[in-house]
Amino acid sequence: MSNKKHLATITILVKDRQAHANDVQRILTEHGHLVMARIGVNVRRSCVENCAGLITVAVEGTADEINDLTKKLDGLYGIVAKNNIMTE
Repeated sequence: MSNKKHLATITILVKDRQAHANDVQRILTEHGHLVMARIGVNVRRSCVENCAGLITVAVEGTADEINDLTKKLDGLYGIVAKNNIMTE
Protein backbone atom coordinates (compact mmCIF):
# COMPACT_ATOMS: atom_id res chain seq x y z
CA MET A 1 0.00 0.00 0.00
CA SER A 2 1.57 3.25 -1.18
CA ASN A 3 0.99 6.57 0.54
CA LYS A 4 1.80 8.48 -2.65
CA LYS A 5 -0.87 11.09 -3.44
CA HIS A 6 -2.45 11.22 -6.87
CA LEU A 7 -4.66 13.68 -8.71
CA ALA A 8 -7.73 12.12 -10.27
CA THR A 9 -11.22 12.76 -11.51
CA ILE A 10 -14.26 10.68 -10.68
CA THR A 11 -17.17 10.95 -13.07
CA ILE A 12 -20.54 9.95 -11.66
CA LEU A 13 -23.72 9.29 -13.62
CA VAL A 14 -26.76 9.60 -11.37
CA LYS A 15 -29.57 7.92 -13.30
CA ASP A 16 -32.32 9.59 -11.21
CA ARG A 17 -31.12 12.68 -9.32
CA GLN A 18 -34.24 13.04 -7.21
CA ALA A 19 -34.07 9.44 -5.99
CA HIS A 20 -30.31 9.02 -5.51
CA ALA A 21 -28.68 12.42 -4.93
CA ASN A 22 -28.74 12.07 -1.13
CA ASP A 23 -26.84 8.76 -1.25
CA VAL A 24 -24.15 10.27 -3.48
CA GLN A 25 -23.90 13.36 -1.28
CA ARG A 26 -23.51 11.24 1.87
CA ILE A 27 -20.57 9.30 0.43
CA LEU A 28 -18.89 12.43 -0.98
CA THR A 29 -19.24 14.11 2.43
CA GLU A 30 -17.70 11.08 4.18
CA HIS A 31 -14.71 11.39 1.82
CA GLY A 32 -14.68 15.19 1.77
CA HIS A 33 -11.00 15.34 2.73
CA LEU A 34 -10.20 13.99 -0.77
CA VAL A 35 -12.45 16.36 -2.73
CA MET A 36 -10.83 19.41 -4.33
CA ALA A 37 -13.75 20.51 -6.52
CA ARG A 38 -16.94 19.22 -8.06
CA ILE A 39 -19.29 20.24 -10.82
CA GLY A 40 -22.68 18.80 -11.61
CA VAL A 41 -24.90 19.19 -14.65
CA ASN A 42 -28.37 18.05 -15.65
CA VAL A 43 -28.16 15.72 -18.62
CA ARG A 44 -31.45 17.13 -19.96
CA ARG A 45 -31.65 20.81 -19.07
CA SER A 46 -35.44 21.07 -19.02
CA CYS A 47 -36.03 17.88 -17.02
CA VAL A 48 -38.15 18.17 -13.87
CA GLU A 49 -38.69 14.55 -12.70
CA ASN A 50 -36.65 11.35 -13.00
CA CYS A 51 -33.72 13.33 -14.36
CA ALA A 52 -30.22 12.02 -14.86
CA GLY A 53 -27.28 14.04 -13.60
CA LEU A 54 -23.58 13.99 -14.35
CA ILE A 55 -21.05 14.95 -11.66
CA THR A 56 -17.31 15.32 -12.08
CA VAL A 57 -15.24 15.40 -8.89
CA ALA A 58 -11.56 16.39 -8.74
CA VAL A 59 -9.81 14.50 -5.94
CA GLU A 60 -6.37 14.11 -4.40
CA GLY A 61 -5.52 10.98 -2.45
CA THR A 62 -3.76 7.66 -2.54
CA ALA A 63 -4.74 5.22 -5.27
CA ASP A 64 -6.43 3.08 -2.60
CA GLU A 65 -8.48 6.04 -1.30
CA ILE A 66 -9.54 7.09 -4.81
CA ASN A 67 -10.45 3.54 -5.81
CA ASP A 68 -12.35 2.99 -2.53
CA LEU A 69 -14.42 6.14 -3.05
CA THR A 70 -15.15 5.18 -6.66
CA LYS A 71 -16.15 1.65 -5.64
CA LYS A 72 -18.53 2.94 -2.95
CA LEU A 73 -20.20 5.32 -5.40
CA ASP A 74 -20.39 2.72 -8.17
CA GLY A 75 -21.95 0.25 -5.73
CA LEU A 76 -24.99 2.46 -5.17
CA TYR A 77 -28.20 1.55 -6.98
CA GLY A 78 -28.76 3.84 -9.99
CA ILE A 79 -25.18 5.16 -9.98
CA VAL A 80 -22.28 4.58 -12.37
CA ALA A 81 -18.89 5.90 -11.22
CA LYS A 82 -15.52 5.72 -13.00
CA ASN A 83 -12.19 7.26 -12.07
CA ASN A 84 -9.22 8.48 -14.03
CA ILE A 85 -6.00 8.74 -12.01
CA MET A 86 -3.95 11.42 -13.76
CA THR A 87 -0.59 11.19 -11.96
CA GLU A 88 1.78 8.26 -11.61
